[in-house]
Amino acid sequence: MATVRYLVNDVDSALPFYEALGFTLVERWGPPFVMLGKGDLTLWLSGPGTSASRTLADGSLPKPGGWNRVVIEVPNLDLAILELKKAGARFRSEPVAGPGGRQVLVEDPSGNPLELFEAAEP
Repeated sequence: MATVRYLVNDVDSALPFYEALGFTLVERWGPPFVMLGKGDLTLWLSGPGTSASRTLADGSLPKPGGWNRVVIEVPNLDLAILELKKAGARFRSEPVAGPGGRQVLVEDPSGNPLELFEAAEP
């Protein structure tokens, strides 16, 4: 089992995005924090007002985005792309193919990247 925390600008706007990827609500702690589950993965979405979004001692402010990412394996990449495009998702790339399968980079509503991956058939 793994837990990943993503900072988001607005938990309520991020929920439909993650629900479209098959995540389900595990717990909600007020407006700024939610725990979602998918298989053995627990995803914590932390919005403004959570401890994870507080200014650090050096003055830096944690924020969404970057290039580190969660990889979500999907059975049909083209269908996942279609569903997320309907929901208004922004894609960082077109699908690319490699020896292990196909992948695409998509952003959640706060700009956090996720890699959708469809494994190649054996």
